[in-house]
Amino acid sequence: MKVDRRSFLGLGLGAVAGFSVSPVLLKLTDDSSIWTQNWPWTPVPVDGEVMYESSVCSLCPGSCGISIRKIDDRPVKIEGLTEYPINDGGACLHGISGLQYLYDPSRVKTPLKKNGDKFEEISWEEAVSLVSGKLADIRNAGTPEKLACITDKNTGSVSGLFKRLLKTFGSPNFYIMPSLESYLELTAASLHGKGTTIGFDLDNSDFILSFGAGIIEGWGSPVACFKANASRKERGATLCQIEPRLSNTAANADRWVPVKPGTEADLALGMCAVILKNNLFNAAAAAGFKGGFNKLTALLQNDYPLSKISEITGIKEADIEDIATQFAKAKMPVAVFGKGRGDGSQSLKELVAVHTLNCLVGNINKEGGAFVQPVKEYLEFPEETMDDIADKGFAQAKLSLYVHDLFDKVNASSQPVVEALLVYQSNPCYSLHDTKAVKQAFGKIPFVVSFSSFMDETAKEADIILPVHTFIERLEDIPSGAGLSKAVVGLSKPVVKPVFNTKHPGDILILIAKAMDGSVAQSFEWETFDECLETAAGDTWGDLSENGYVILSEGVPKIPHEIDISFLSKAPDSVQPTGDGDLLLIPIDNMRLPSAAQAASPFAVKTVSDEELKGKDTVVEINPKTAKGLKNYDRVTLTTPVGTAKVMIHLSEGIMPGLVGMAKGLGHSFDNKYVSNKGVNINELIGPVIESGSGLDAAFGIKAKISKA
Repeated sequence: MKVDRRSFLGLGLGAVAGFSVSPVLLKLTDDSSIWTQNWPWTPVPVDGEVMYESSVCSLCPGSCGISIRKIDDRPVKIEGLTEYPINDGGACLHGISGLQYLYDPSRVKTPLKKNGDKFEEISWEEAVSLVSGKLADIRNAGTPEKLACITDKNTGSVSGLFKRLLKTFGSPNFYIMPSLESYLELTAASLHGKGTTIGFDLDNSDFILSFGAGIIEGWGSPVACFKANASRKERGATLCQIEPRLSNTAANADRWVPVKPGTEADLALGMCAVILKNNLFNAAAAAGFKGGFNKLTALLQNDYPLSKISEITGIKEADIEDIATQFAKAKMPVAVFGKGRGDGSQSLKELVAVHTLNCLVGNINKEGGAFVQPVKEYLEFPEETMDDIADKGFAQAKLSLYVHDLFDKVNASSQPVVEALLVYQSNPCYSLHDTKAVKQAFGKIPFVVSFSSFMDETAKEADIILPVHTFIERLEDIPSGAGLSKAVVGLSKPVVKPVFNTKHPGDILILIAKAMDGSVAQSFEWETFDECLETAAGDTWGDLSENGYVILSEGVPKIPHEIDISFLSKAPDSVQPTGDGDLLLIPIDNMRLPSAAQAASPFAVKTVSDEELKGKDTVVEINPKTAKGLKNYDRVTLTTPVGTAKVMIHLSEGIMPGLVGMAKGLGHSFDNKYVSNKGVNINELIGPVIESGSGLDAAFGIKAKISKA
């Protein structure tokens, strides 16, 4: 039998445990410990000068300040940065394990070109030439609008450069993946006007009414939310969590209210009706309702009576009235929306309904309430040079409003509606609903370029992969995460030299643009991204580069606001799940498992509970009343109209009967032995459901069936 070091040590420890502890045995184990540390393959940390460098983490929208400990110029540890205005020394498990991404097995180490079903290595010169040449062909054919781009966010200099490339190329088809910030801006635009967003003053609120927001599951800026929740007991604040399962946030709340999935909007509007009926609304706020406060009152009281809402939601009338009354009578209440992390599918009806509660009690732009504030612009790029091709193409109508519609249009057309697609910091082939349909659309796009650090599900579908630096290998401005009551821009710095043959995404775009003719090349006058950022940051660059961050806004906003009820006046229908099963499959957000572009680190995967991942099997959560004779960890087949999966079950009283809860963030299929082929990607089982009136994919779940495997 072959005995490796791990087996030998395990055998030795087992033997020691079998004897009574005596001084002789203790000496033997001490000698054994010394002996094993002298084995040549035992890693020994390098001695050297210890130093710390400050930076900003961009692994999630949290945008926390971090301190990197280095020995002999090699980073060895990441910690939270004390006195950083977002996290003040705190850090989540993804941030502290950020160094693992440097040497991740799935990292793309050099530019790649697809040759048949395999990738082959190419030089940067060839990669830039191939991309710029293909784009030039599309532009010269007079169809620049057939270029599209998908990024993770709408803010920051790198996204600004992608938008600049598309505009000067002549395409309006710039898209971002669903995010909490995009939903906040959409909600603010619906009720208060475009160009605004919403922040929540959780630090000072005395009554937090959360409609499924995972305040300790990664919602918004996670560490900031952790800290606000931790201080809740000290300041005597109440948290009421409304959601269909006992999440960590619900378990930590003062009150958990189970609600039928998909009825949250009706519940929020029913609470609004209670507040109006009992004259608990703020009279001054009522004057700000555009389109008529009386019209809103009539709509809510006629369509959302208490008895009807109780029947729809499964919540007792007395409980609905009690919660609405407590919320309205609190000194500094705030209602928070965005189920889970807030970056998955959401219903605009639900978002607007919940925020209407804030509007009625008059907590807009008040301490402890909801802050309606302008979207802060801190970058000033030079005006673009636009030639005739750019003007004509950019004036075309956008192919679709949202990214999921883009792939629907690609699949529905017999001719390519998108000739080339650029994808940056996004993984739509994993993160969007019905991944099979998304991958089908990728197969119909003639030329796909992935700007990715890792060989993820979307990069695998690309024709060219242009590998980018990880967040600790590059300089970049990092705007603060969604939902905060303050706006901060931090500076991420290169604290280590690039490990592989990768480049900064901004430098790649500059190289591609300069290799092209016309308005594109003329609009990218910088030689490097560093020069571009310093120029675009303008007056903020001094403080940003010196202090590592700039606070753009802090404190209670002073801007006036109106409340537009036109969206609610149209009485949009609530979204219904598809399928004919007797169960409802719903996604579960887990703080330990990112569900967007960045997969979990090996360290984070190791922390996932056996109640969600056992070995390589996804474990779904069901109520014992739903089990029908099944036992803990029985293997079952889960079937939906979109797909089928083999899973195990965990019986829990913490989920409502009739539901099946599955963790998001599992089921990756790329080459990473620590992360991939573990569990099922729930997006392979749920299809999109488009909300009328908004066009959003608002699927909160899908009908499902379970059978014994």
